Amino acid sequence: MALDVMGGDHGPPETVKGALEALESHDIELLLVGDGDVVQAELAKHDLAGKPVKVVPSVDRIGDDEHPLHALRAKPKASILVATGLLKSGDADVLVSMGPTGASMASAVLVLGMMEGLERPCIGGPFLGMGPGMGPRTVLVDMGTNIDCRPALLVSFAALGAVFARSFLDIDNPRIGLLSVGAEEAKGNRQVQECFQLLQDSHLNFIGNVEGMDFFTGRADVIVCDGFVGNILMKFTEGLGAALGPFLEERLSSILTPEELDRVTSDIWRATNQPRIMGGPLWGVNGAVVLGHGSCKAGEVAGAIDTAVRYVEIGLVDSMRQELLVVAGQQSASKLKADS
Repeated sequence: MALDVMGGDHGPPETVKGALEALESHDIELLLVGDGDVVQAELAKHDLAGKPVKVVPSVDRIGDDEHPLHALRAKPKASILVATGLLKSGDADVLVSMGPTGASMASAVLVLGMMEGLERPCIGGPFLGMGPGMGPRTVLVDMGTNIDCRPALLVSFAALGAVFARSFLDIDNPRIGLLSVGAEEAKGNRQVQECFQLLQDSHLNFIGNVEGMDFFTGRADVIVCDGFVGNILMKFTEGLGAALGPFLEERLSSILTPEELDRVTSDIWRATNQPRIMGGPLWGVNGAVVLGHGSCKAGEVAGAIDTAVRYVEIGLVDSMRQELLVVAGQQSASKLKADS
């Protein structure tokens, strides 16, 4: 596993700590990519006896304020490019990065290339942990990669979400919902209305339009929208979880014990922060890539690594590649029919 140690707001102290925590649960070899001296200094704070850890030196890092493509061209030995190169060469099976999403995504597209039949990648995964036992349930795609999407692209994203729900969450024949402003077929903007028809004609288990409330009802297993809407939803839910904690503490402190109150607020935070806890898998590139939240601490870095390990174990990249070929075939057939 290649880990971009230099990525994230907290940098090497938290990424190294989280990576070593993950080693306690997984039989993996860690390739820690970053400034050699800095990474070694962090490793020196931990007991590495018998642990399969290797430092892969890089020269630069890419910051949040840098233009992704410009920075990648100017810094060919940046940690994210070196880490992506390890995945491309086969020296790593999966890549994890807490660095800027734009740079990480651009690096993956440039170095690994796109899957056949897909023009852009997307980020998707469990959005709300409202399933039985507070486990992850509803899958959201796209979480923010593509601000503008053609309807056909949303169909491809829905197909990738279905593969993820089947393989990662063990949901048979996942139900696909299209996020709109009403459940009726005619509701929504032009993009949504055109996508509705394409999804209806696809092989997917499309149940129709869903609304924002359906994230909480479990009506759909996968909900698809463009990245503009998806990212707003994700950030809103994170903010809601953060705000509910103090709100409930103030009102329930006289009813619950401190331990009970802490358990309630912790459950709410976990339920509303699934992408932060599990990382955001980047779908559509020719390799397994998991992107973490920039503000992740060690525990969340370990969570992203957990997701990355499962990503490889279930062969998600190959399954998604096959699914996209099916979608491309259907869309070609539909176009020929429309032109005839």
